[in-house]
Amino acid sequence: MSVSAELRLLLAERDKNRCAYCLTSEENCGLRMHVDHIKPETAGGKTTLANLCLACFSCNVHKGATQQRADPLTRETVFLFHPLRQNWNDHFCWDERRIKIIGLTPCGRATILTLQMNNSTVVKARHRWVSAGWHPPVL
Repeated sequence: MSVSAELRLLLAERDKNRCAYCLTSEENCGLRMHVDHIKPETAGGKTTLANLCLACFSCNVHKGATQQRADPLTRETVFLFHPLRQNWNDHFCWDERRIKIIGLTPCGRATILTLQMNNSTVVKARHRWVSAGWHPPVL
């Protein structure tokens, strides 16, 4: 996949230089955000602004081409969170320490599980970011 510099700039501006899934900022993680096909190319997804978002390395690697997953609570198979069509706050919230993401809906829970959004490495990093006042981002 080739994304033009112009398209990447539009994505960075729209997504505020942060992961559209876990909200990690490029500045906090220290790595350039990946460009994610929300609907994977293997499923016919296009390389257009309407089908792309920024994703951190962790979310992007774990998501891969997955589009659906069973909600760990209800066992219902649901589509993963679509950052351009759905509101983050409708599906997720932060725990009381603001370091773990809690799924509020079947979609949210399935997305957290699939993308491993609370893996131990990122939770440790979020703890440091919270301590420094860099996290969570204001939506």
